[in-house]
Amino acid sequence: MHAIVGTVPVEDFPLVAGEASLAGNEFLIQDYKALVNRGTPALIAAAIKAGEVVGLPAPYCYLVGDIGRGDGSRRLYEFLTTHIGEFDFETITFHYLQPDVHWHNRVLEILNNRMPRPRLIADAGFMYAAKMSGRSLEYDLFTPDVGELAFLADEEAPHPFYTRGFILHEESKVPELIQRAYDHGNAARHLLVKGERDYISSREGIREIIDHPSEEAMEVIGGTGDTVTGIVAALISTGMEIVDAARIAAKTNRLAGYYARPTAATQVMEILPHIPRALEEVLHEKQRLDAEGESPSMESSSISPGMTVLDVIKRYRHTESVFKKYDEKAGECICCNALFEPLENMAAHYDLNLDELLAELEESILIDA
Repeated sequence: MHAIVGTVPVEDFPLVAGEASLAGNEFLIQDYKALVNRGTPALIAAAIKAGEVVGLPAPYCYLVGDIGRGDGSRRLYEFLTTHIGEFDFETITFHYLQPDVHWHNRVLEILNNRMPRPRLIADAGFMYAAKMSGRSLEYDLFTPDVGELAFLADEEAPHPFYTRGFILHEESKVPELIQRAYDHGNAARHLLVKGERDYISSREGIREIIDHPSEEAMEVIGGTGDTVTGIVAALISTGMEIVDAARIAAKTNRLAGYYARPTAATQVMEILPHIPRALEEVLHEKQRLDAEGESPSMESSSISPGMTVLDVIKRYRHTESVFKKYDEKAGECICCNALFEPLENMAAHYDLNLDELLAELEESILIDA
């Protein structure tokens, strides 16, 4: 059983607890509903969608309305100190709450005394409170974006508003910021840093880097960080190892975004329906690698059917020779006429064997390595 704790940006949304469900673009809990376009509602919806694939029941949710004043968050904190111990949750994910060190510590003490202790995931406000209280390492996973990582990395900042200016929110600085956060005890046991590239790390260092498929439009769509947190929460709730769950969640979130064909105007609710298909594909890839005794590389080198010809060649220039080999079967230059097509679409268009093509591309990567 897994739980999700957070706020809903609706002023009159009451404090509720119960199992959530989806109805179109809304989630339902008791007799109340809200759009799943971003924030905790988007996280819940993504967890439900991922849970459908892995056979996980819908999450049990503790929610309250809060539009930034903090009154709803305080009510929810107090409620948790009385009721969070009523169920034996394997995993609890804390999301948008106003950071409050006092109430955070009270909730954490209750959970630390549970046997067995649930695995704890924190994002947004609860992650801030964990860092501000000096208790980050008591968490199993944080899921910050690059800006939030900068706060974790700044050992002197008492609040995200006061993150020092010399710590720039640049993608190129992510490894440095991760190391700094661990050096000062401000990171959880694992991090899933969301951004142009997704970094998965532990105290031992960076474990995975996921950057494909890559959709530039996804970077400006609010809520995609919420969905990846929902996916990883569901996977961890199945008992999956955290690094594996984070890798699969990052790949799934990217692939779901790819299948949605996003633009700057795309909303998260348009991406959510693609999560089951994307997760099934990523899990199938993992099963194949496990069966063949392989393991994904840190750079996530495996090529998926959803990647475009351009995606593959940009990352592995030497694969261009593989595509040229298939030009004769296609009857024309693939790189000239299908550069922006997903491999699966390109193979279907030219009546090529997709499995053979993928195998040859993978083999060319191994030979070059």
